[in-house]
Amino acid sequence: MTPKKIVRRPGPATEPDWGAQLPPLLRRLYAARGVNSEQQLNYTLKHLASPLDMRGIDRAVELLAGAIRDNQRVLVLGDFDADGATSTAVAVLGLSMLGLADVDFRVPSRFADGYGLTPGILHRLQAEGALPDLLVTVDNGISAIEGVAEARKLGVKVLVTDHHLAGDTLPEADAIVNPNQPNCPFLSKNAAGVGVMFYVLTALRRRLRELGELPEPEPNLGSLLDLVALGTVADVVPLDHNNRIFVEQGLRRIRQGLARPGILALLEVAGRDYRQISATDLGFVVGPRLNAAGRLDDMSVGIACLLAGSSEEARRLASELDTFNRERRSIERDMKSQAQDLLASMSLDLEGLPWGLALFDPDWHQGVIGILAARIREQTHRPVIAFAPGEDSEEIKGSARSIPGLHIRDVLAMVDTRHPGMLKKFGGHAMAAGMTIAHQDLDAFAEAFDLAVRDTITAEDLEAVITTDGPLAPHELTLETANLLRRAGPWGQHFPEPLFDGEFQVISQRVVGQNHLKLVLRPHGSAEVVDGIAFNTGAEVPDYTQTGARVVYKPDANTFRGRTSLQLLIDYLEPVSDSDA
Repeated sequence: MTPKKIVRRPGPATEPDWGAQLPPLLRRLYAARGVNSEQQLNYTLKHLASPLDMRGIDRAVELLAGAIRDNQRVLVLGDFDADGATSTAVAVLGLSMLGLADVDFRVPSRFADGYGLTPGILHRLQAEGALPDLLVTVDNGISAIEGVAEARKLGVKVLVTDHHLAGDTLPEADAIVNPNQPNCPFLSKNAAGVGVMFYVLTALRRRLRELGELPEPEPNLGSLLDLVALGTVADVVPLDHNNRIFVEQGLRRIRQGLARPGILALLEVAGRDYRQISATDLGFVVGPRLNAAGRLDDMSVGIACLLAGSSEEARRLASELDTFNRERRSIERDMKSQAQDLLASMSLDLEGLPWGLALFDPDWHQGVIGILAARIREQTHRPVIAFAPGEDSEEIKGSARSIPGLHIRDVLAMVDTRHPGMLKKFGGHAMAAGMTIAHQDLDAFAEAFDLAVRDTITAEDLEAVITTDGPLAPHELTLETANLLRRAGPWGQHFPEPLFDGEFQVISQRVVGQNHLKLVLRPHGSAEVVDGIAFNTGAEVPDYTQTGARVVYKPDANTFRGRTSLQLLIDYLEPVSDSDA
């Protein structure tokens, strides 16, 4: 394991007055995450921020109500990730529920079209005789200056719904709904694309109700919350209170068996019990299988799975997505091995590596470079851009993943300002971004990127840190604690799942499955032992039975042969040094 500095999350100066309802452990954990009132733990829908606070939503509702009334052809243009897929499904299902008779979707090809609304995809729609009256972008469009202009030229109205950061210039769309556009007063700037589209639908339903044009019986848009939860978690947006409401409400529907057949089928092929799932399952089980379609083939398969009306159809499509995911993992393993060889050729240790890494291999797969960049970032704790060949032989496309404290899109903007024209396209978030450059500019770009990173952060920022909630007392190391923490979520980005650390005597250890480490641990001051497992440690590990171990872990309920017991899921461990003893 890469050495890490263990830092304990500080608690508040004064703990909020929770009353008697919350167990002491949860009081401590919530307070450390900035929760200072019981209202912030209330996940009923009435506590959602109002859609009427979103800039542009009145005009968006006017466009959609007119499309329903005039029986216009509407096309939803999605994106090729899980947020884009769920946004598309929510738009198609929701608009149909609200009375739109002619609604379809299209997803750009990652390989043939690139990202978002482009003139090329419009020209293909025109050639097919499939140009709509109204085009609705979901999870994209805020940077589609040329695409929107071309659509308007072709007589197509455009409604942009997006959540990505806006550039200096906005597209001249008929309406834009994006909480991150300038002068938008909406409080939850962290909404995913699927959340933005859901808000548009709720505002549209309200307007149709006022006009007496709402279908009977009144559509229950809450039935879409399983999709909203999946897209929100899979897109790794910060789980502020608003997003936690979305996720918790969606999880409740899934646990009750009320989810879309496609979501239930994706859980089934992954061997997960829908009655017991958590937000983590959405992020690490369902999301990757959905994303695999957009990475390797066509996200339309994933959207079709989410739209499937029967369990049989959903299972068939989920099985196809599971196959894509297995293929994706195989490609990723090969690419990671190549990247590690490339890193080794650059430097034998972290000290010699650039602060910002820009890596390229002609054999890398464009659909998997984002995952690869994330894996290399984890290994080196440096911002990483992985490049793969583009469709144009003279261009390469990159996917960037950042580290805490470095806003990757701002760094790319710095490079663009210093070297105009080097970046042909770029965009993204604080932690992830995408870009296109000329192949011949790779070396110059790598140098410029490294320099921009050095001008933005300090050497201390390159030290890998793992933040914990401190120790659990021996009496808290129980199955009841694991179940309590699982129910206490939803946990996610900026509302992290509790992680604890402590020193343990290691009674025994063995490698299982070639590279996983199984341990039997005894907490100091206790006669009881507990099982622990650390995944992907490799076959060569220290003998912790001789030294003891400082362990960073999550309590988990492990079921084996019908028996459920406590097991510690180990994120990190290191020998206890003499100075620690």
